[in-house]
Amino acid sequence: MVAKKNLCVLILAAGKGTRMKSPLPKPLHPVCGLPIIAHILKAAQALNPAAIGLVVGHEAQKMEETVKAGLSSWGVTAPLVFVEQKDLSGSGSAVKAALPLLKRFDDVMVLNGDTPLLETATLDNMYSSFQDNEAGAVVLAVSVPDPCGYGRVVRAKDGSFEKIVEHCDADAQTLLIREINSGMYVFKRSFLEEALLALKPQGPKHEYYLTDTLAFIKSQKHPVLVYGSQDYEQALGVNSKFQLSQAELIMRRRVTRRLMDEGVTIPNPQAVFVDAEAQIGADTFICPGCYICGKTVIGKNCMLEGNVYIKDSVIGDNVTLKMGTYIEESTVEEQCQLGPYAHLRPLSVLKKGAKVGNFSEIKKSVIGEGSKVNHLSYIGDTDMGAGVNVGAGTITCNYDGKNKHKTVIGNHVFVGSNVNFVAPVTVESYSKIGAGSTITKLVPQDSLAIARSRQVVLEKKGIKHD
Repeated sequence: MVAKKNLCVLILAAGKGTRMKSPLPKPLHPVCGLPIIAHILKAAQALNPAAIGLVVGHEAQKMEETVKAGLSSWGVTAPLVFVEQKDLSGSGSAVKAALPLLKRFDDVMVLNGDTPLLETATLDNMYSSFQDNEAGAVVLAVSVPDPCGYGRVVRAKDGSFEKIVEHCDADAQTLLIREINSGMYVFKRSFLEEALLALKPQGPKHEYYLTDTLAFIKSQKHPVLVYGSQDYEQALGVNSKFQLSQAELIMRRRVTRRLMDEGVTIPNPQAVFVDAEAQIGADTFICPGCYICGKTVIGKNCMLEGNVYIKDSVIGDNVTLKMGTYIEESTVEEQCQLGPYAHLRPLSVLKKGAKVGNFSEIKKSVIGEGSKVNHLSYIGDTDMGAGVNVGAGTITCNYDGKNKHKTVIGNHVFVGSNVNFVAPVTVESYSKIGAGSTITKLVPQDSLAIARSRQVVLEKKGIKHD
């Protein structure tokens, strides 16, 4: 997209959001794996503006700290300037607080900080309409099934823009209008500045309405246009936990539709949860109840059975994840198989063709190519080579009460059932560990280690030793 050197995008995110019933600032509530404000920043950045301004007010310090900390992970690199709105008396006051920033630009696009569903294409088209018609201002309007609570766009008899009336100020006839103000605008900055200085407090709260600037600009004989969008969902704001859930549903529907268009098979898209940044290859099959979170990347032709949870992980091609598998911040290479009910804790790596079976847990370990940890085992802080077979009930005892220690297992080691490796310990390649052994010392290559007590049988006539 061509850089818009004269455009500043201003996002209004200073409100308290009292209907959210939460101490967390409204723009920081998550939708589809990212905070509301992250979705808006990403859409704004994709316009390629000269700068982005973010107006903060309620919990300003928390907002600024959280956004700054998240920019890199959200992929937002556009110049971002924070503006604090100290006088929380309406949207007009919010934009007025940003005038020192806006003076550097010819055009200003104003967005709300509670509309995570907006898309860059709509914003780009709105800005093109503004430029092509040499307008003084443009407002994005949509028609919604239920306009309750929204400002109404009132048109003149010829269909042109006349004014915007806030819901609380509307008469009965105006309330019948279904075309609403989205809260998104483009202004010629010089006209906007003049209009802001002329604003008067309105409504029961004596607030300064940004919408009044449109009527002022029109009164100065500058064109004010209505840009209509057929997709009203983009304009839906989040003002309550219910509306937050609705935004989540809509965005997840978009995500699963995109994935299916790219060749992913999702028989029941309403029953899977895929975050906005997840990537999934063609012909991967996703069963109901799966959660694919964060920046997870899944390859082609994988099978995800029901109730699989994956977060911030990389899954290779042709991987099978059986029922109930849980994977977090880990890497699974191609042709691996996990589950049912396997658990990969952070920083675990499964090499090509490895298997981790039912009720086995891997933590911060490498499981080598073709190696198997089939059932009821815990492998932590371990480097495991290729072709290793780990018997049921095997445990790496990696924690001594103060520190974690490493276990090293070479290639093609056979580990019998119910073995304990007391770290730090090394088992060299091609060795075998007898069932029930507790290994505390080096096991040399191509050897057999058995470390268990002799069996004692107590009988009525005395003690019998094997």
